[in-house]
This record gives sequence, structure tokens and C-alpha cells, in this order.
Amino acid sequence: MEQLSAPAGIRYAGIGDEAGPSLAEQITALARLGWNAIELRTVDGVAIADLDNRAFERLADDVAAAGLDVVCVDSRIANWARPVTGPFEVDTAELAALAPRCARLGTRYIRVMSYPNDGLDDAEWGRRVLRRLCSLADRARDLGLVLLHENCSGWAGARADRMLELLAAAGPALRLMFDTGNGIPYGYDAHALLTQIVDHITHVQVKDAAGGPSDTVYTLAGEGEARVPDCLRTLLQHGYTGTWSIEPHLTLRPHEGSTDASGHGDAFVAYGRHLERLVREKVIAPEAVR
Repeated sequence: MEQLSAPAGIRYAGIGDEAGPSLAEQITALARLGWNAIELRTVDGVAIADLDNRAFERLADDVAAAGLDVVCVDSRIANWARPVTGPFEVDTAELAALAPRCARLGTRYIRVMSYPNDGLDDAEWGRRVLRRLCSLADRARDLGLVLLHENCSGWAGARADRMLELLAAAGPALRLMFDTGNGIPYGYDAHALLTQIVDHITHVQVKDAAGGPSDTVYTLAGEGEARVPDCLRTLLQHGYTGTWSIEPHLTLRPHEGSTDASGHGDAFVAYGRHLERLVREKVIAPEAVR
């Protein structure tokens, strides 16, 4: 099947465990796509920070042998399962565990969120989030890392003003990750959000969906209601260069307890091929493709 080039300055990648739980399945799917970049979240259902040393070294060796660059590690720091009232030590321990592993994998980027609430009023929730994420960003800076806040669950997940406040408070060791499809399950207009934060985006995840928070259905990119082509065009128009990483969610949805994508490498590859065609046909003019 024809492999289509990305726009200038853009590389395609994928969150590996969406293709299958084993690293072999993840590597195979990316090889079939002809892509040389991977975003790591879990291997055999185990988060990167929780792998034992032998398993992690095997992962690092296999990724390098496959010629893959690791563009980001998706952590659980401040995510949908860790409310702001929970023990902060869990997040600082995960960051400390990931620091040498990110160095070994050759990436500075760690995906984080901004803590769901747990019965606090908005003001107190915000104060605690800012305090925690500023502390984490300070630690990340000292470790040579950059935290990427995703527009997902948490205090700043759906609001540009809070994201910008978070960036101003935390400093350069915290930047933004933008997921094109998260507005559907979380009930906001992701493209409208993007226009307010586009100059601060360091990494992009691509998914699409239809419906709403109570009836979300994930679709191929461009076939849902998340305005994926508009989002990608907006990024290019504002000079974004970096990674577009697919997160299909067609078979694997960790936040819903769906965690086994065994045998779904074909769907992952088809999703990637569809995105390549979508970009060529609806995001940029054919003559602009390098």
C-alpha cells in the first residue's frame, strides 16, 4: 500500500498500546505504516514507570533495534484516576522513576493531566493543582524533562484560561499537548479551545469521535464531530512542527476500563493510512506535501 508523506515539519507516530499490548505488536504496526516514531504508554498492560528493570531494558533495546524514536511517554501523573486530594508522593515517585527511563529512551517529554476534583470548591481545587503542577514542573526542569499537559481530565483540561494560567505559573518545563478528539467525551469545542492555545502546543494526539459525554463513539479521523481537519490545518497555519500521534480509541480506552487491544494491529494500521489520506486530501494541498 502506498505510503504518503507528512507535511513539512510534521512526523507521524502512534500510541503503541493502541495497536496491541505487546511491544512486538506495537513495533510491527508502526513498521507496517512505515513510521519511525512511537509514543509509549504501556507494555503488556504495565505502565512504563512500573516495568521491572529487566523488562524496561528489553523494551529500550527493542525500540532502538527497530529504529523507532520515542516522542513521548504517557504517564499517569495527575490523570483521571488521581484526584487532587490523593497522595502527591505517588506522582513525584512516578516522575522520579521515569526520569532515567526517558533519558534511556531519548525523550524529554512526559504526558500529564491536571487532577480531577474531589469535592473541593473551584478556588481550592485550582490552588492545589497549581501548587502540585508547579512543584512537578520544577522537578522536571531539574531532571531535564518537560511535562506536557493534555486537554483531558482535570482542572485545566477543558479551559484555555486555566491552561494559560498553569503555563505562566509553572514555567518552561510545562507545555501543552493537544488531543483533537477529547472535546467530544468531555463536552467542549476542542477546535475553539485550540485557537486560544495553539502557540503553546508541543505535541498532538489525533483521535475523532461523535456523540457527547454520555454516548461517545470513536471514529476514524475526519469522520466524527471533532473537526479534525480544521484542527490540523489550524496547527499548520500557526507554524506547528512536531508529531501527530494517533490514538484511535477504537479498541483500547484505558479510562473506560477497556485495556486489551490484542489482535487489533490491523485497525491501528488502517487508522494511520486513513489519517495520511485525510491530511493529503483535506488538510493541505497535494502540491504542499513534501
